[in-house]
Amino acid sequence: MTKVLLVEDNEMNRDMLLRRLQRKGYEVITALDGEEAIQFAKLHQPEVVLMDMSLPVLDGWEATRRLKADPATRGIPVIALTAHALPAERDRALDAGCVAFETKPIDFPKLLSVMESVKK
Repeated sequence: MTKVLLVEDNEMNRDMLLRRLQRKGYEVITALDGEEAIQFAKLHQPEVVLMDMSLPVLDGWEATRRLKADPATRGIPVIALTAHALPAERDRALDAGCVAFETKPIDFPKLLSVMESVKK
């Protein structure tokens, strides 16, 4: 079973993705902000992180930079999830250390394919 850290502050988006991932057999840990994401990534060592970029407390860009700067979490692939579909936002997420960029609303089959291709 693949362990996924889902970082999403919007309850509706989080619940929808959580249920769909669990139905596909993933073990899902959820975080509500970037600070929790960093703590939970260190604690649970997921195979992949699904990171909303617009988060309270610490945004997804900074949380990803911190994950990539820490030897304990640097190898965990981070997939950006965002409603910001502009090319500059994609570049910003990739520059922060994300390995992929998926726009909302999420194309779930595509997300699953990307997750499988990047997990550690």
